[in-house]
Amino acid sequence: MPSNDKLRIAEIFGSVQGEGVWVGIPSVFVRVSGCNLRCVWCDTPYASWKPEGPTMSVGEIVEAIEKYGINHVVLTGGEPMLFDPIENLAIELKNRNHTITIETAGTINRQLPCDLMSISPKLAHSTPGKESGWQQRHEAARLAVPVLQSLVDSYPYQLKFVVNPETGNDLTEIETLLGQLHNIESSRVLLMPEGTDSETLHRRSRMLVDEVIKRNWRLTQRLHIDLFGNTKGT
Repeated sequence: MPSNDKLRIAEIFGSVQGEGVWVGIPSVFVRVSGCNLRCVWCDTPYASWKPEGPTMSVGEIVEAIEKYGINHVVLTGGEPMLFDPIENLAIELKNRNHTITIETAGTINRQLPCDLMSISPKLAHSTPGKESGWQQRHEAARLAVPVLQSLVDSYPYQLKFVVNPETGNDLTEIETLLGQLHNIESSRVLLMPEGTDSETLHRRSRMLVDEVIKRNWRLTQRLHIDLFGNTKGT
């Protein structure tokens, strides 16, 4: 665990938001290293399975962010809500009038400034195999319904689910989870196809169109994959 003022940072970069209700908005992304889950399909293993990057103080992180001259800041990971200094970072950014998105799996609750709590609950297909050494721990931690309820009650939110319509029962699982939560706006439920290349994402997105129409949910793309491929710093 970092000290009270420091976070291990995998990368800081400027780009456009590729996912969710704010897709296309210029944003600075701060990717914190370290995660309490080990999703088998994780597309940022350098921030979860094999955390990397320098340890930076909140002041150093803010200085790096300000160089971009961009209002929107996305605090992502890994799992940024794991670490106490994320609260001070969010406070400092809000004091500087930044608009803040926090990307989280929704397993940890904190009180901090946030304009969009982007919650991505992890479904059963995220659980790695026994050979990983993480199966039991991941499965036990991946869903925390009371935490999810507190987050959606406390913040402007989106519930973003990674789904693979070609296998499994993801939609049934999502509906079961939503049935355990209260006061969920259907337009804040987003489906995002699993995949790290444009061909796969487009094929699976087409398969999801009818499903979101039926439920009044939303379909979100992964714009950064279309524009840049599955690469760091995008």
